[in-house]
Amino acid sequence: MKKLIIALDGYSACGKSSTAKLVAAQLGYSYIDTGAMYRAVTLYFLDNYVELTNPKAIKTALDKINITFEHNPLTQLSDTFLNNLNVEDEIRKMYISQNVSQVSAITEVRKAMVAQQQKMGKKRGIVMDGRDIATTVFPDAEVKVFMTADTVVRASRRQKELFAKDEIVDLDIIVENIKKRDNIDSTREESPLRMDKDAFLLDTTFMTVDEQVEIVLQLATSKMIAINKELGMVN
Repeated sequence: MKKLIIALDGYSACGKSSTAKLVAAQLGYSYIDTGAMYRAVTLYFLDNYVELTNPKAIKTALDKINITFEHNPLTQLSDTFLNNLNVEDEIRKMYISQNVSQVSAITEVRKAMVAQQQKMGKKRGIVMDGRDIATTVFPDAEVKVFMTADTVVRASRRQKELFAKDEIVDLDIIVENIKKRDNIDSTREESPLRMDKDAFLLDTTFMTVDEQVEIVLQLATSKMIAINKELGMVN
């Protein structure tokens, strides 16, 4: 049976990562968190004082960055490693969220990450979430979903995530950060956030993660049946 590429795009804090991880686990597919990749680059840039307006410094930095994902037996999920250092907790902090959109808008950064993502997906059988997966990274993905949700609901979700990690941030600050990120992601020159014409629009404002997962699994199952019919594998 042909393995699919499932692309989940959309705004931050819509449940993309949570949904993608669970869908991948249900299907026995690999999960690739592209947002974590950009967060890891942001962490490296901040730690090494890389000037975002200096193309030479950016290229030099990118040549020194190696991002990998390793299974965590405690969480049963994948942790993000930057140059062999586990940075999973650090890249989820608010100061990274406040800078990641500016870093990910840089053309050189996006080209480098997209190349890595496309290499990761060559074997197919993956679930990948991000901002430009269906439009740029894998425009031939069999399943494309674009996720959105009310801004305040998204901010509340992010606040709860931060609180669970002992980071207390005012809701208004998170709302403003989300609005700023939305604007940067949607208007950047390189691979802007936009819904692919073939994508299924999924508004998660009033949905649980389990409901989101169920819808994506239904889309994947329908696509598998259609492909197998085309291949003459089912009647």
